Amino acid sequence: MKDGGAQPLNGLFIVDKPQGVTSHDVVGAVRAAVHMRRVGHAGTLDPMATGVLVVGVGNATRLLNVIVDHTKTYAATIRFGQRTTTDDADGEIVEAPRASSLPSPEMICDVVSREFHGTIEQVPNAYSAIKVHGRRAYDLARAGEQVELQARPVTILRFDVGEGRQAAAANGGAVLDVDVTVTCSAGTYIRALARDLGAAFGCGAHLTRLRRIAVGAFTVDDPHVVAAHTETREFTNRDGEEVTHARAVLDVSADGMAAHLITMADAVREAMPTLAVSRDEARDLRYGRWIKGRVGAASAAIVEEDGDVVAIVEQANADAIRPTAVFPAAR
Repeated sequence: MKDGGAQPLNGLFIVDKPQGVTSHDVVGAVRAAVHMRRVGHAGTLDPMATGVLVVGVGNATRLLNVIVDHTKTYAATIRFGQRTTTDDADGEIVEAPRASSLPSPEMICDVVSREFHGTIEQVPNAYSAIKVHGRRAYDLARAGEQVELQARPVTILRFDVGEGRQAAAANGGAVLDVDVTVTCSAGTYIRALARDLGAAFGCGAHLTRLRRIAVGAFTVDDPHVVAAHTETREFTNRDGEEVTHARAVLDVSADGMAAHLITMADAVREAMPTLAVSRDEARDLRYGRWIKGRVGAASAAIVEEDGDVVAIVEQANADAIRPTAVFPAAR
């Protein structure tokens, strides 16, 4: 932290994002707590969603592009019998053709095992953060513009279907709530899986709950987790309209944040393969020079004796490694 002459933090926070705020709101809360501008996150969570949001501060923001590509694991509830504009509970209910009956969990398991495992083609919901001609799809959709997103490949590594619970929707219609656990590649939309499952049975479906429980090796039960909650306030804007504003509030004091930090050395060890280098090799890498060696994938070069993280490196040719991002020496 910068106040009082203290050194700025470099590392990761695992924030348990609360419902009702954006990922950007959480980044703002962390930025205020640590008094630093270099803060970012690895992978957006919708306002309705809760769970693991990996937040990088200082030099660790350079790791976020690596972490965002890690597999994700979600616990969710899919409601069969209704669909919405956003494919989750934040959207408006849309009339859908009703099948003669709702599917059973056994029928859902059967379809999942045949059609929702491995690499599949998925069309994201129009209310998503994907950019279309430089603008977010959800901004276009909210403005009433027609948004057509292209299908893209995603990989489903695990899709477990739990027991179903019969329920009555707010409009009195019969619905079936089913809990699922999904592990998938980056870029997979769980609400699109819910939508497509509902379409498979002709009854419509949407998410009523979504919780991200893991991003790669970073899990929601990690002892470093920073819990947070949502606070709302109402005010009258310049047009005389009553407006409700939600903000993310961390449940850890500013002075206590450092105790929850995953250090650079620990962060890179969890985020990517590592390569032990000597002090001479560390100096060369920091000057942008190549060193001899081989790595199977992008790796973090670390001086093992003191845990100094030097650079992110990749294979340059058959015999040499080059740095793609360099970090200053630890003080």
